[in-house]
Amino acid sequence: MLTVAIQRMGSLCSRHQNYSEADAEENVQAAEIERRIIQEGKAEKHIQKLLLLGAGESGKSTIFKQIKLLFQTGFDVPELKSYISIIHANVYETIKVRNTENGILHDSSKEFSQNEEDSSKYVLSAENKDIGMKLSEIGGRLDYPRLTKDLAQEIEVLWKDPAIQETYSRGNELQVPDCAQYFMDHLHRLSDVNYVPSKEDVLYARVRTTGVVEIQFRQAAAGSQLCVYRPLRGLFFEKASKSPVRENKKSGEVYRLFDVGGQRNERRKWIHLFEGVTAVIFCASISDYDQLLFEDENKNRMMETKELFDWVLKQPCFEKTSFMLFLNKFDIFEKKIPLNVCEWFKDYQPASTGKQEIELAYEFVKKKFEELYFQSTSPDRVDRIFKIYRTTALDQKLVKKTFKLVDETLRRRNLFEAGLL
Repeated sequence: MLTVAIQRMGSLCSRHQNYSEADAEENVQAAEIERRIIQEGKAEKHIQKLLLLGAGESGKSTIFKQIKLLFQTGFDVPELKSYISIIHANVYETIKVRNTENGILHDSSKEFSQNEEDSSKYVLSAENKDIGMKLSEIGGRLDYPRLTKDLAQEIEVLWKDPAIQETYSRGNELQVPDCAQYFMDHLHRLSDVNYVPSKEDVLYARVRTTGVVEIQFRQAAAGSQLCVYRPLRGLFFEKASKSPVRENKKSGEVYRLFDVGGQRNERRKWIHLFEGVTAVIFCASISDYDQLLFEDENKNRMMETKELFDWVLKQPCFEKTSFMLFLNKFDIFEKKIPLNVCEWFKDYQPASTGKQEIELAYEFVKKKFEELYFQSTSPDRVDRIFKIYRTTALDQKLVKKTFKLVDETLRRRNLFEAGLL
């Protein structure tokens, strides 16, 4: 009996020892998890959240791609190749034609031909009819074919047709992508069997943003460091690399930039991103004052931008949020003028010509946005930071310079709030 009792006691002690070791291991794991949570929480506090907003076609997604090029290692070959189908689709959409009872017309010129007496100028010439029929069939497909040398040659011929050029001369009345002329100028390179898009091709590529995309990067005082571009809440984004938030904070500010779709049906996805924002970067395409919305062809794009900016400014969660206004697409703006075709700019009076008029017109638009900002800002919000920058999203040097100014502004604000200024 005594022997059995001793054996049982030994067994109990052994079990107790095993349980103690297991508990100790679990405690170590729990402590490690808690330590990581605390560490990540501290790291998150040092991340500056930037929200990139604007109406459709404002160029904000091009700004987003420029940030990836500037503050990451850029696009690798697989990423570049993933844009081939997008770029080829842009080409086909630029030259999209349809066969009508009046002849073969560009897809956008049907209304012109119905409302004008001389509708023949929008009909393809007889010698290009066969090419037009072929591309009309391709344009009706759900999936466009890969661009070949033969197709590129035919598209080039069609692009030069007087009817197509007449249609594009009224591009401000159509939904013409800014990339149209660029891709038409590079058809032969785009159709090469070994074609890999260049960084510039990727910047010009037009695809409407849907959902939410995020990029996280570090802006250093003496230059930029490696960044991360990663998924957000299960949506499809690019593969992530090592997070920079665990690196030495003294090497520079860590920013997390969010880009969202600008079309009306995408804006409901904005709201959940509004909390905890350091700064809103609002993109306004200043060249769109004579164009109509893609989703509502009765609405002027600039008026839509005005109303959207006013709405964003009045959001309660942006009470202390800095606002960086990018007056974008200046390169297109300077080729357009006059401004008074837009209701908001109807009081514009040209006072000069040439480059001087361009500068005066730009300052007029800038003042309009300044007035709107202060009209839409309640007295308790007047101390939040508001800066305006002239931008051209396709100009990498200008985007780099602009973001450096944004970074310096936000750094000064952080020092001020910490009582160090």
